[in-house]
Amino acid sequence: MSAAAAQALPIVLLALVATAVVSFLLTPLAIRFADRIGAIDEPDDERRIHARPIPRTGGLAVAGAFLSVGLVIVGASAAFDLVRGLRALPQAEVWALFAGVAVGAALGYLDDRYQLRARWQLLGQLTLAALAVVAGVSIDNMVNPLGGFAIRFDGPVAMAVTTLWIVGMINSLNFVDGLDGLLSGVALIAVTTLGVISLLVQPVQPAVAVMCALLAGSLLGFLPYNFHPARIFIGTAGVFTVGYALAVLSVLGTAKVAVALLVLGVPIIDTFWIIIRRVASRRSPFDADRGHFHHRLLDLGLSHRGAVLLIYGLCSVLAIMSLVLSGRGQISAFLIIVILSGVVLYAVTRRAREALDRRSYPEDAEPELIADLRDAGSHMTGGEAAAGEGEGR
Repeated sequence: MSAAAAQALPIVLLALVATAVVSFLLTPLAIRFADRIGAIDEPDDERRIHARPIPRTGGLAVAGAFLSVGLVIVGASAAFDLVRGLRALPQAEVWALFAGVAVGAALGYLDDRYQLRARWQLLGQLTLAALAVVAGVSIDNMVNPLGGFAIRFDGPVAMAVTTLWIVGMINSLNFVDGLDGLLSGVALIAVTTLGVISLLVQPVQPAVAVMCALLAGSLLGFLPYNFHPARIFIGTAGVFTVGYALAVLSVLGTAKVAVALLVLGVPIIDTFWIIIRRVASRRSPFDADRGHFHHRLLDLGLSHRGAVLLIYGLCSVLAIMSLVLSGRGQISAFLIIVILSGVVLYAVTRRAREALDRRSYPEDAEPELIADLRDAGSHMTGGEAAAGEGEGR
């Protein structure tokens, strides 16, 4: 570890622990006040078959922890230069990260409260992307998996690629948010990997590592309440907040887009093949169904926790690969995994049982099976309720 990384490590750990504690304390408050602010997921239709109302205000706790601790650290660093290299980052981009988290939480809450239609959710995502692009967050180049010069983007093309990246990241997390603790755990693995690479790979970026620690701590403090059986859902506010932050942090970090592609390979690839399958079937990409990878794992007989832990394991393997491989190797590995996953998902779909439907099981079915059916069928989010995907159980 370089001297700059060693100097930043105490601040990184402080940011991680502080946000974890604040998030852990804020989440019970989010549970308590969810009913007052109207962000409750009611089991009121055939897709929501959880037995009791569940608060969907977890994203507000995650965003609150990130912003409160983050603004204190940024302010202290500006006054005392605690985080070496923070001033080296364009301040507009740093503030775009915090502003986007705040705006994302607010826009996501509107969906959690009013169950907005898909077009309004997309408008919110485009608003977040525009905020980042205007502030100067831009994907100017990408590693060429075929070798040679990097692929470069300029002007409107760079703006379009960056917008697509941010909107795509938000939707990938929205699509994977189908089981208790799945989104928060996968995002925690991803942002931790980004933070580690920011400290170990030259050029070292202590400021990016600190901001990754802020998001990691926010998710870590929330996860105990969100893991199965969940006491609270992260909601669209969490999807917007975490998706936006991950997208921007991967752009701020040197060559981190390739890392994010690989580490988040499971949700990104799942989203890609789901869209391909739906379009090929002449359906809307936003139509809800149980064709996601995590649903297929349940159909094959894995328990709720088993499916989540398996996906955690897959993401951890991809994270290790991102630490070992170079930028070109990361992109190449991602493309290979895209192809192989298509074959695997096809085989799993062929072998899986018919989609689980609570009406197809007798009332005297085994209690554990009934519980798993509730969990499997109830995990679609606020976005999914309106747009066809997400966590609205």
